[in-house]
Amino acid sequence: MIAQYAGIAPKADLTLLQKLGEKLHGRSFLHVNSTRAGGGVAEILQRMLPLMQDLGIDARWEVIEGDAGFFDMTKKVHNALQGNPEYIAEEMWQHHFEINRGNAGRLNLDADAVVIHDPQPAPLIEFRKGGKWIWRCHIDVSNPAQDVFEPLMRHCKKYDASVFSVAKFTKAMGHDEFIIAPSIDPLSEKNRELTREEMEEVLNRFQIPPDRPMVLQVSRFDRFKDPIGVIEAYRIVKKYNDCILVLAGSPATDDPEGEIVLNEVKQYVADDPDIYILLLPPFSDKEINALQRSATVVLQKSLKEGFGLTVSEVMWKGKPIIGGAVGGIPLQIVHGITGFLVHSVEGAAFRIRQFLNNPDMVRRMGERGREHVRANFLITRQTKDYLSVWYTLEQGGKDIIELL
Repeated sequence: MIAQYAGIAPKADLTLLQKLGEKLHGRSFLHVNSTRAGGGVAEILQRMLPLMQDLGIDARWEVIEGDAGFFDMTKKVHNALQGNPEYIAEEMWQHHFEINRGNAGRLNLDADAVVIHDPQPAPLIEFRKGGKWIWRCHIDVSNPAQDVFEPLMRHCKKYDASVFSVAKFTKAMGHDEFIIAPSIDPLSEKNRELTREEMEEVLNRFQIPPDRPMVLQVSRFDRFKDPIGVIEAYRIVKKYNDCILVLAGSPATDDPEGEIVLNEVKQYVADDPDIYILLLPPFSDKEINALQRSATVVLQKSLKEGFGLTVSEVMWKGKPIIGGAVGGIPLQIVHGITGFLVHSVEGAAFRIRQFLNNPDMVRRMGERGREHVRANFLITRQTKDYLSVWYTLEQGGKDIIELL
């Protein structure tokens, strides 16, 4: 499987992956998160585990279970870590802990390296049986609500290391902290090349006209993704340029607010026939791929964002993108080179019109964006980084580590 990436991923990444695989061959690596479908974490794990297994590593993935109260509470934790004021009573924290206690008894947590993703399963550290434990935070925690952040840190500081997507998210954790950007798999169904016929079939199925400029945002229906702001920007643009707007997203099983936000968006759209709202089922990778490749202009107008994998997805397809200047998006978008960063609805509208009116700019930025993703945001690089963190922890914090 690693050989399939030759000529696509940087050669240095593939060489180092092979070396790490030799050092860690036969050992076990466990990932734990809160959903198998919906969101970037699940998507990355679906593609990463086969790579690790191909290297001879016993890679596994467990998913915690919880009730409605648990996921309602953890969604509030997620929002609070991104700066939104939320009240979380002590009994809710206790319920969070007890759900994790139950999962600890159900799951096999025995592994040489364990990566726990985000706040939902963070208390599992209290039930560790051995190995190196790493807390992986995918959330923008640059300015968290402290009354929520501090109770969570009671657990997170007990890990051997933490991993964040962006340097400004790091905290004084009292242990090693690493920066690892998320990634896309260029060979996945969502990112592979599509034929014109495949793209046309998807557009026809959703009754999207192929002969009009398409403005697109693909994301969960989440207020931090600012779907209302995208609609407002589109309405400004529509005064001057003919276009349609497509808002597409899949539900995440650990996000109870999704349906509420979706209904808000539908109400705001009203009866505009040129706005298409697509609620896609999980694993609609081919459909998302076709939409991204068919779009004229793509946005990720987030107000808060841990990383925003859709940005790299779009750039890999040779499309420039407009993104909110938050979280991990500025790591991906080199402003004015591979796309544009914006701070307002008006700014987004201005940049949409620039792209609609300058096809040569679209082509040039798209070419540069694809190479930027190749160098920095492919799954082979992220897999290498995770294995490097594990190997570093095994070496006991040496300043120089050899792989010879």
